[in-house]
Amino acid sequence: MGSLDKSSGAEVVTIDVKATKGLLGSGYTYLDVRTVEEYNKGHVDGERIVNIPYMFNTPEGRVKNPNFLKEVSGVCKEEDKLLVGCQSGVRSLYASADLLSAGFKDVSNVGGGYLAWTENVFPVKIEKDELMEKELSDEL
Repeated sequence: MGSLDKSSGAEVVTIDVKATKGLLGSGYTYLDVRTVEEYNKGHVDGERIVNIPYMFNTPEGRVKNPNFLKEVSGVCKEEDKLLVGCQSGVRSLYASADLLSAGFKDVSNVGGGYLAWTENVFPVKIEKDELMEKELSDEL
């Protein structure tokens, strides 16, 4: 199921988490567009996982990351195969449309996002708090 972004003419292709899991080991980059806080609580585990928030939480609510495309361009090339995921599939849909509009060639939205990934009991990684790790190593 795709969604057509009328402003760019780019059609976003949405794939499910089962297809995503199959593609992860074959040269694809998983671009997690959730906030750093969400990412650190748990994210898709794989070879090439990149976290660049599409939106930030502010006291006024969520605001779009004004440097999103620049940050993605700093770590990914336009020819890279990107799987874009968020918590449930909404932010990643918008992020995918923006990336396609900006000239990225191979972008797929991960339908259902991290919620669907965990429902399928696929591998996840939780970022340990660096301070806690230091305290643990000091105790050892």
